[in-house]
Amino acid sequence: MALMVRAGLGLNPWGVFHQGLARQTGWSLGVITILVAGAVLLLWIPLRQQPGIGTISNVVVIGVAIDASLVLLPEPHASPVRWAVLLAGILGNGLASACYIGAGLGPGPRDGLMTGWVGRYGGSVRAVRTTLEVTVLAIGWLLGGVVGAGTVLYAVGVGPLIQRSLPVLTVSRRG
Repeated sequence: MALMVRAGLGLNPWGVFHQGLARQTGWSLGVITILVAGAVLLLWIPLRQQPGIGTISNVVVIGVAIDASLVLLPEPHASPVRWAVLLAGILGNGLASACYIGAGLGPGPRDGLMTGWVGRYGGSVRAVRTTLEVTVLAIGWLLGGVVGAGTVLYAVGVGPLIQRSLPVLTVSRRG
């Protein structure tokens, strides 16, 4: 998310939501990310989704990493560099999601909504993820989060990226 913030071309949908909340509260993007992650875990209850060590780590690590990265990463000014940083953020997020889901350590809170829904009600990862992304995007925009071309690219691209990456990055648990 920090790469997308620095690119200045639009945040991912959850980032738009977090940014909207941050603007409303005055809290940092990382703190809001942690608080939202905790709240999202409550939505797992009806899905019967089980958290793992990766889930709990995700709640804290992502928010801390966002705030730390925003301190360290410079803001690129050249348009081609901004687009490269944006694409690196989208690709990194999709692959990281597939890695920790595939490792079996438990999905992150937001990914758990996706995997929990697919596991309980069916549907494709791509369709469920895209629906979630578009929903939080709309709420975030209404709260004052900034939407850009990168937001749209992320919203329609990350679901298919995770779906294609999961089979390759899933660890076999044969004993």
